[in-house]
Amino acid sequence: MTFIKTTEQASKYEHLEKMSVNELLTHINTEDKTVPLAVEKALPNIEVLIEQIIAKMKIGGRLFYIGAGTSGRLGVVDASECPPTFGVDFDTVIGIIAGGDTAIRKAVEFAEDDKEQAWKDLQAWKINENDVVIGIAASGTTPYVIGGLQKCNENNIITGSISCNAQSPLSQTAKYPIDVIVGPEFVTGSSRMKAGTAQKLVLNMISTSTMIALGKVKGNKMVDMQLSNDKLIDRGIRMIMDEIPVSYEIGTKLLQEYGSVRKAVDFYISQKQK
Repeated sequence: MTFIKTTEQASKYEHLEKMSVNELLTHINTEDKTVPLAVEKALPNIEVLIEQIIAKMKIGGRLFYIGAGTSGRLGVVDASECPPTFGVDFDTVIGIIAGGDTAIRKAVEFAEDDKEQAWKDLQAWKINENDVVIGIAASGTTPYVIGGLQKCNENNIITGSISCNAQSPLSQTAKYPIDVIVGPEFVTGSSRMKAGTAQKLVLNMISTSTMIALGKVKGNKMVDMQLSNDKLIDRGIRMIMDEIPVSYEIGTKLLQEYGSVRKAVDFYISQKQK
């Protein structure tokens, strides 16, 4: 099958520099509206991958994201938000970007072209068969990501991918590929736009659904979130008040004493049942 990078095809809009700001915003928004529909078409494949992740994490496995450039940064963002949101350890969901942490803020030249480095980066985390590795690349051709998944496959580690081109080399490498076909970008080739949005939406689905399945959400609340600032402490107190009939003052005392919404609520309920 011939592989065509639809993300690299010419924008359907011409002479962007002659457009007013209102015209630019309207056309960008028009293109952005197509992204959730593209994600919807990929839901069956997203579901299959998430089921694999849940099964592995239930036996102590971890979830890794590997990527370069925008794709790598999106993986790092999603991974870094799991500990404060769901109360998991920082090494439960791990984002790795080509070029290392320096590349989060500043592009590292040719880092994405090293086909061997991703596996070295994963080995630093003692990657094993209980883990799952998802390669993220809008183009589906990034050597760093493809090389990493190839080595994972050789070592019986479950692999998934998120790409925005159909039947890309990355998709053909991953055991559980996700293709979100968003088409040409508003600015030709600028895959930080629709492709980046699509990847972010899929990552949200993967991490959130996995954490819910692992019991990190109760009802619809982040009962295991880290209480790292005044806003979150206040939110935690109000969660306690929603779950059990106590005042703000008592909720505050419970949260201070037990350190988490879940523990505070569980203690209160257990005391009432005695």
